[in-house]
Amino acid sequence: MSQSPLLDTHAWIWWLQGDARLDRRTLDALDALPGDSRPHLSDISLLEVATLVRLGRLEFEDSFEKWLDAAADPRTVRLVPMAPDIVIETTRLPAAFTRDPADRVIVATSRVMGYPLVSCDKAITQSRLVRRWVPGEGKPAR
Repeated sequence: MSQSPLLDTHAWIWWLQGDARLDRRTLDALDALPGDSRPHLSDISLLEVATLVRLGRLEFEDSFEKWLDAAADPRTVRLVPMAPDIVIETTRLPAAFTRDPADRVIVATSRVMGYPLVSCDKAITQSRLVRRWVPGEGKPAR
């Protein structure tokens, strides 16, 4: 199996909800990752989800607090803090790449940490700035 991936915010939500917008192979592979190889998540994704909840664009069956407690638990994901080298990398991304700060941090995190990314965001996947995670393959695709 390939290296544990970094999850884009939507991929994190879709994975935990079993959403078909992530293909079955990806969902199953994420579920199968052992406890010491849980997927990575940029801590900016926590703020991104909170913002979506505040704006009424995202709702959960349980309270947001309960969902977040389980979704951000170390048995679910390994949080990656926004360190100075990641922030610096955001300034090195092409100006033509998205201006969305969360997407820039997620891409920079993938690049600095060397984690392949799970994302369905076309701006990210078409940018070729990160390696994409391919379940079951030894090397992630670019």
